[in-house]
Amino acid sequence: MNERGLTDGFAAHRSHLRAIAHRMLGSASEADDAVQEAWLRLSRSDVSAVQNLRGWLTIVVGRICLDMLRARTARREEPLDKHAPELADMPTDEDDPEQEALLADSVGLALLVVLDTLKPAERLAFVLHDMFAVPFDDIAQILRRTPAAAMVIASRARRKVQAVDPAHDRDPARQRVVVDAFLAASRNGDFEALIVLLDPDVVLRFDRPAMWAGAVAQLRGAAAVAGQFTGRAKGIRPALINGAAGGVWAPGGQPRVVLAFTISREKIVAIDVVADPDQLSHLDVTLLTNWEAPPPDHRERTNTHPTHQ
Repeated sequence: MNERGLTDGFAAHRSHLRAIAHRMLGSASEADDAVQEAWLRLSRSDVSAVQNLRGWLTIVVGRICLDMLRARTARREEPLDKHAPELADMPTDEDDPEQEALLADSVGLALLVVLDTLKPAERLAFVLHDMFAVPFDDIAQILRRTPAAAMVIASRARRKVQAVDPAHDRDPARQRVVVDAFLAASRNGDFEALIVLLDPDVVLRFDRPAMWAGAVAQLRGAAAVAGQFTGRAKGIRPALINGAAGGVWAPGGQPRVVLAFTISREKIVAIDVVADPDQLSHLDVTLLTNWEAPPPDHRERTNTHPTHQ
């Protein structure tokens, strides 16, 4: 296959590979790195005898992601991921069989919380088989196990996911009760009410911490997160983010900052603050109309730091 053929062949499957890497890693930037490495490996390989380029590339990107997950586990003291809000619906080839899976309600921030609890091999087996219908023969090649062993690993991962499945929190009406209460407590400066709504191990992630006064990429713990929001959400209005209840700062109706909430058992377990324009463009944001705007002076102050006055 000549260089043009390699380039065209890779381009035809790029969105499929990026979707897999994104689900595996939970980060769009890391997914891009994995896909770029897959291209480098393809360009250095003799694939003249490869009959199924898509399958070959899937195995390659799977191995790359597995190595990245194992490296991440080895340095678990570092933040797992500051890009979780990037789990918007990723573009895929229109005729790809995984399109329906990518758009399913179960694929989102809540599932990311569960996937982060899986071992690297479990996450790979679950994502590839249950989300992308990759055969166990191919998964076995990546894991360097037998197909039967790969099946056992996927089954174990599936049981773990089902054991902590927050299905009852996927109802936008239930979610909105929690989110509305959180935003109201934040506006009113009610620290104790915020603590009640937050899971003790809640995590707050900023995709662009540099734009927030004193913010870091990630904070963990109810007290620390409540302190970030006490009295500081006056410019945030309720919205649906990819169909789930959330908040948005949208001066002139244009989303500039999104708060994406992960809710489990009526407690907020994660808040992702999305401000990167590219990431915002991937989110389906619907502003809710029954919202009372704050006084003008509040809106003016939130133009610079929407949740940090």
